[in-house]
Amino acid sequence: MKVKKLLIATTNKGKLHELSAFLSDLPVQLVTLADCGVTDDVVEDGKTYQENSQKKAVYYSQKSGLAAIADDGGLEITALHGEPGIRSRRWLGFEASDEALIEHMKNIANELPDNNRQAFFKTVVSLALPNGKVWSFFGEIEGIIPKEPLLQVTTGYPYRSFFFLPHLNKYYFESELTSEEMKKYNHRFEAVQKLKKILIDEISQ
Repeated sequence: MKVKKLLIATTNKGKLHELSAFLSDLPVQLVTLADCGVTDDVVEDGKTYQENSQKKAVYYSQKSGLAAIADDGGLEITALHGEPGIRSRRWLGFEASDEALIEHMKNIANELPDNNRQAFFKTVVSLALPNGKVWSFFGEIEGIIPKEPLLQVTTGYPYRSFFFLPHLNKYYFESELTSEEMKKYNHRFEAVQKLKKILIDEISQ
């Protein structure tokens, strides 16, 4: 099928902003769930980022009749054996607000050992077509959890206040990074760039 519209299947404002920016150079019309009148939620009960990512992309593609892109990812802290990982939004045992997760992370940041503050942001971005085809691509970035957060909250991204890139001496915020740094070091951008090759092929058919 020739892709003319692409549904960005997320209600997370931070993800919507990033994905829209990263896909803006493609000759397709980007639409949101709200544009399509879709209000359904997908139960993210997969055991991996890929399972959840594909489940969302496939569901919303079938629901809308459009090509759909969705992602799933999380923060993995080495000293906590990869926690919160796939439970990043539900780390507290429920669908926590940005504010609640930030308060929890303040305690975590204070308790982590000084010699083991390594952390990763990881994501899997999936593209699904109404005909059932689906592709997934992985992206990650390594950083550290500093003791002092930069409480410059971006809606939908509570953990970025606690993610520091030592090689840049900057926090992982769009407002802190140059446009080139944002592309070079953004974990979601890495995955989207791989996915674009598939999209371009589908657009040109």
